Amino acid sequence: MNKLQGKTAIVTGASTGIGATIAKELALEGANVALAARRLDKLNEVKSEITDITNGEVKVMSVQVDMSNREDVNQLAEKAQAELGDVDIFVNNAGQMLAGTVRSGKVEEWDKMVDVNIKGVLYGIDAVLPSMLSRSTGHLINVASVSGLEVTKTSTVYSATKHAVRAISMGLEKELARTGVRMTNISPGMVDTDLVGNGAWNDRKMLETKDIAKAVVYAVTQPDYVNVNEVTVRPV
Repeated sequence: MNKLQGKTAIVTGASTGIGATIAKELALEGANVALAARRLDKLNEVKSEITDITNGEVKVMSVQVDMSNREDVNQLAEKAQAELGDVDIFVNNAGQMLAGTVRSGKVEEWDKMVDVNIKGVLYGIDAVLPSMLSRSTGHLINVASVSGLEVTKTSTVYSATKHAVRAISMGLEKELARTGVRMTNISPGMVDTDLVGNGAWNDRKMLETKDIAKAVVYAVTQPDYVNVNEVTVRPV
């Protein structure tokens, strides 16, 4: 603990799965954490868990947010700054993984994925980046997917959104060069969460949520002059 002492982090999609574990690991390193998601009851459960595992040594807050709503996202940043201080780390983890074929014609599901996976990421960055630039410090983390590297016949639209997240990350890394603000893209392989199943996939053990959280902690605890741009985490 203490590598992130005094830092403030926002984690979106923090009510369950990867996001909840990222928030816990950041808190264990001493960061104050704003938990963001749509389900306030689940956020409060994670908040209680963090308070317990850190013995109340870090500040934690829950904010109900729809990442596809720009005003919601702006209010998230404002509330976190007011209660916890300047935002040092922003983890864009919220995402939708729905039926992704084009032939399905499920336009409403496409819209949800585009709105959360792409627009939500951009809204989150926009809400915190001006302050980071003014202070010449900060770290943006985009959680993409190996589906942004590879496309299957059932993942067309989902993969397209995750390709977009990687493109945003790659472009921002160049935009932010020499500003003091760092940009990291994390691409998880198959992780054992409620979304995907029971711990086994194609005869391989799935990744655990902590495996992704540890990658985030690795990136944000590097020296200020080190920018870890891209991390891909796959099961063996």
